[in-house]
This record gives sequence, structure tokens and C-alpha cells, in this order.
Amino acid sequence: MMYKCLRAKHILQCLLAAAVILWLCPAIKNCLASDSGTLVPLPVIMYHSVCNKQPTDYIVTPRQLDNDLAWLKSRGFVSVSAEQLIRYTKGSGELPQKPVLITFDDGFYNNLSAALPLLEKYDMRAVISIVGRYTDDYAPADPHSESYSYLTWEDISELAASGRIEIGSHTYDMHSRSGGRQGCAKLPDESDEEYAFTFGSDIGLLRTELHQNCGIIPAVFAFPFGALCKESLPVLRDSGILMTLTCREGMNFITRGPDCLYGIFRYNRSGLLSTDEYMERITKNLPESP
Repeated sequence: MMYKCLRAKHILQCLLAAAVILWLCPAIKNCLASDSGTLVPLPVIMYHSVCNKQPTDYIVTPRQLDNDLAWLKSRGFVSVSAEQLIRYTKGSGELPQKPVLITFDDGFYNNLSAALPLLEKYDMRAVISIVGRYTDDYAPADPHSESYSYLTWEDISELAASGRIEIGSHTYDMHSRSGGRQGCAKLPDESDEEYAFTFGSDIGLLRTELHQNCGIIPAVFAFPFGALCKESLPVLRDSGILMTLTCREGMNFITRGPDCLYGIFRYNRSGLLSTDEYMERITKNLPESP
């Protein structure tokens, strides 16, 4: 009898754990529920700053980025755009046999000065998610230092005009841990209505400024620190966001259903790893090529 009780308790715990995982990870939930055919594996790379400083978890050198892109190119990977992925999930077009999505967070100036030329060299593209306040306040005060400056509105327009860069939202001013809030996650004592107003106002401000200054309406949103909550998704959908990027690591599986783009996993590109070490990590769960 004791064994049966323990076994039942274990099963219940497993079911509860599975429910939590599916609630936290919309990409898994929607892909498991999909009956729309083949699942397309998609590894996603998350870069931040690219400059000639000592590499850290969030800094890679231009040489490291060059080596990464050369590795991908030599092994047949094709970088895809968010627009391609969105179209595919809506039933239009096809994806390459070995797609990869390249992303940059925070909006560093060196994404223009150092990363864009390398993307051009290897015929690749990327999504750069900016923080509005960094562009409004920090970029004009100290522009165009490769080691620490942020993109100006003019820089963002130049990136978009290149045809290789899509601009995403990383919030206007919620890339912080101030006031007890972790990024754009809901506070414990905040009502759903209060949260929707606060979060909606923030991302609405960045959407307005991107449109006014650059003629861009973002379709991609990157969660600061990867901090997300279930209350954020309706707000993001209402603002026109069609893809969300997390910091959870794992392989994505893209379907012909648009919901699979909410909750995309990414592998942070730490500058403390070699190209071979990092690429082995993000591709180890890919199926063998035929």
C-alpha cells in the first residue's frame, strides 16, 4: 500500500512538472500540439557586444564572430530572418534544410560597426533587439565607441536599410532589476490590469519611437534577462509582436502554426568558449542530415 501511494505521488509530481514546463514554454506547448506536419529544427544564437575587449559571457571579439559565421557557412547552415519564419508559420514559403537564427540583444553600436560587415561577408542576416532608453539617453551622450556605445536612431535606420538586419524590441525602459521587478515580469502584488498598463505603455513607447524615427514597427520581442510571465503574452500580441525570444536554452522546432514562435529558445554566445565548443553545444540535438 505504501508503494502504491508513493508511486501515485511520483506520477502526480511528474504531471505537475510537465504542466509547469508547458506553461512556461509556449514554443514547446504549441509545437507538441501541432498537427501541421514536419517540425523544422532551428538553433538560435544570442550575441550581445562584439568588440576587441577581453571576452566575457556577453562579449565576443570580431575574430570570434568571424569564426562562428565561417563555421556555420562551411557546414551548410543558412541564416533566416524573422520575417521568413513568420511567413513560414503562416503557410507561405519554405525554410532551408539547415536554418539558423542569429540575434543580438541590447543594441550596441558595435553591432553596426563590427557585426554588420561580417554578416555581409558571409551573406547572413540577424535580428537586433534594442532598448529604447539606451538609444534615447546613452547613445547621443557618448556615440560611436565600439567598446561601449549604443546605437543611435540614425544607426538603427542604417542597419535596417542594409537589408540584413531586422530591429526587435527589448523594451523601452524595463531592462533593469530596479523596484523589485525582474525585467518585464509581473510584480507579485501587481494586478493583471496594472501590469498590462505598465508593460503595454513601455513597449508602446518603443514601438512609437521606432516608427517615428526609423519607419519600423517591430515584430520581434526579446525578454530582458529572459524574465517572462504568462500575463505578458496578451500584451505582446496586442502590440503586434509575432515572435518572442527567451534566454532558455534548447532546440526550437518550427511548424506551420504561428504560435510556435512565441517562446523561442536561444543559446547565449559566451566569449569564454571557442567556436567549436559553442557550436557543438547548440547543434548537438540536431537530427542527422540525410
